[in-house]
Amino acid sequence: MPIRWKKSSRSGQESSCVELAHTGDAVRDSKNPAGPILRFDPARLAAFVDSARHGRFDG
Repeated sequence: MPIRWKKSSRSGQESSCVELAHTGDAVRDSKNPAGPILRFDPARLAAFVDSARHGRFDG
């Protein structure tokens, strides 16, 4: 079954984005959808996404 991908609604029509798999365990570069997929432990990836969402990496 193919992986379904999503990107932030804040990215608009930009093509230079990170996409997150609906499975919650993988990311890829939207500029190169046929390129490598990075896989992570789902809990750790969720924690990273939550931190990014709350601006913990801003600055």
